[in-house]
Amino acid sequence: MDSNGMRSIHSGETLEQDSLEPLGATGADLAGQHPDYEVELTKLVAQSTGVSPDLARKLAVHFNTTPDFWLNLQSHYEARSDDIERG
Repeated sequence: MDSNGMRSIHSGETLEQDSLEPLGATGADLAGQHPDYEVELTKLVAQSTGVSPDLARKLAVHFNTTPDFWLNLQSHYEARSDDIERG
């Protein structure tokens, strides 16, 4: 968290809280529906990896959004994390 109290929010956290939980679904449920992306989705929800362009396209189709939505979440997380790290 930085001096203004804001923390960076990982795209996996957004996926889980804003997209999966309202549907009563989990990351495992989503990964089961997309076996080719199972490892990447599991790591994303665990916040140990970010959104790749391929995964962004898959999420966009699944949640009726755009790839840019998911890529922007990731980009903002990375930029915010860097800002916080630098102080």
